Amino acid sequence: MNWLLIAIGSALGGVARHWCGLVVASRWGASFPWGTLFVNVTGSFLIGLVAALTVGKVSQTAQQTRDFLMVGVMGGFTTFSAFSLQTLLLLREGRAAVAAANVAVSVGVCLIAVFLGYLLGTMLRPAAA
Repeated sequence: MNWLLIAIGSALGGVARHWCGLVVASRWGASFPWGTLFVNVTGSFLIGLVAALTVGKVSQTAQQTRDFLMVGVMGGFTTFSAFSLQTLLLLREGRAAVAAANVAVSVGVCLIAVFLGYLLGTMLRPAAA
């Protein structure tokens, strides 16, 4: 059952990634990979939130929910492979400064986002009895 949940989650995450990428690129342009950055920051925040909300949960349902969301949806949604390719292409085009900015901003902001998501999840999680 977990495999099916992960597959469905991946499909949903992939569709959401594609849609978000198109919307962001149409609004902010394609001179910088804004869509990928948006998806990676949002995905980092959400995976941090889900991780914090589900930490210590050991039931089968909790594990299936965690796998569906974290492995499936967030795995299909985030785009580290696209980020890597876009950075390489920027380098190949001789745009080293833009490539370096993409790496620095993506990694830095995604780390902040995962921290903030985890922090929020920790605050929302009910206290242990």
